[in-house]
Amino acid sequence: MSNFDERALLYHSTPVPGKIAVVPTKPCATADDLSLAYTPGVARPVLEIAENPDAAWRYTSRGNLVAVVSNGTAILGLGNRGALASKPVMEGKGILFKRFADIDVFDIELATEDPEKIIETVKLMEPTFGGINLEDIKSPECFHIESRLKEICAIPVFHDDQHGTAVISGAGILNYLEITGKRIGDVRVVFNGAGAAGTSCAAFFTALGVTRSNIVMFDKAGLLHTSRTDLSEQQMRFAAESRFSSLGEALRGADIFMGVSVRDCVTQEMIRAMAKNPAVFAMANPDPEISYELAKGARPDVIVATGRSDYPNQINNVLGFPFIFRGALDVRARAITGSMKLAASKALALLAREEVPVDVGKAYGGKRFSFGSEYIVPKPFDPRVIEWVAPAVARAACEEGVAQNVRTDWDQYKIELRTRMSKFNTAE
Repeated sequence: MSNFDERALLYHSTPVPGKIAVVPTKPCATADDLSLAYTPGVARPVLEIAENPDAAWRYTSRGNLVAVVSNGTAILGLGNRGALASKPVMEGKGILFKRFADIDVFDIELATEDPEKIIETVKLMEPTFGGINLEDIKSPECFHIESRLKEICAIPVFHDDQHGTAVISGAGILNYLEITGKRIGDVRVVFNGAGAAGTSCAAFFTALGVTRSNIVMFDKAGLLHTSRTDLSEQQMRFAAESRFSSLGEALRGADIFMGVSVRDCVTQEMIRAMAKNPAVFAMANPDPEISYELAKGARPDVIVATGRSDYPNQINNVLGFPFIFRGALDVRARAITGSMKLAASKALALLAREEVPVDVGKAYGGKRFSFGSEYIVPKPFDPRVIEWVAPAVARAACEEGVAQNVRTDWDQYKIELRTRMSKFNTAE
């Protein structure tokens, strides 16, 4: 066991087991406090909510509470390890929701691989939560589960493994295009990995403006081709008419490589064969499709992104889900729509082009950051991220008509967010 593994186990076990806890938000130190918190005082909000369900958003924590739901069938890069084994990851998501967007979380681990049971269970829990974050559920079941829950639930449902990666990598692609001067409709994109993340990224890129016919996708069986009979509905959308015998052949002359697959499947020769000023998004974790050092060593004009925090341009989902849910909850959105996700991605891209405060570097060993080939997406510990992304998402929800609490005071909203998060920023 490595030193890091030992530190990780110690972190999770002391001073108390696990990473999250429930704390009261109201005083409960006297008999009078108790009478208000429970009986008889609790009867009044019960009656108010029974008469008007919208009152739950005023008298309970529902409006700031998200369920992080998994059955453990696709845990990070570890595969199907079961519901119980997914709990450390789901608790981790709870920490990220709280630290980066001040959202409370109940992690829900469901001991079933039956999609219909998951759908039924989550729907039954809907009155408890303001939003549902699906996590680490294997493909293709995850598509059906999310799609059905979005149909039957009146609160936002978001599968982060699909959309989180798409939103963040989309921001990176927008800034890659800004740096290189390439046009989004002209670039050719090659994917390795055609699961939930891969197909969702491809769909998101087409929404950003990538030409559908310029996307080529591979899975472990090879090229996604129209003659294959083993493809899911999502994969068939990106099945090619033309044939490539290998990933290396497809990468010749390609502008962008998107890796959501396995380690060491890309070589330096493949990178050298790509178009001028290529982008390599090698996002397999913890070991990418090609290491940062090898990719940069292949040619000087390549822009490299990975899923790792110890290299530039980390495509990190924490840049997305906390702030997307923050914006959605604050306007009581009934769903998280395509336009809301596009708004989040574009906001991240624009923020990365801004001058980065020196203070941001304190969380990264004193490093200085500026927009360019080694800084195409913001850093999670940049306190401005919530002020850019949450309002963009909330505004999109209001403009699309899915918000139940419509706002127009966006400057005031940013001040509220800054104030809300000051307790975290001051502590560091």
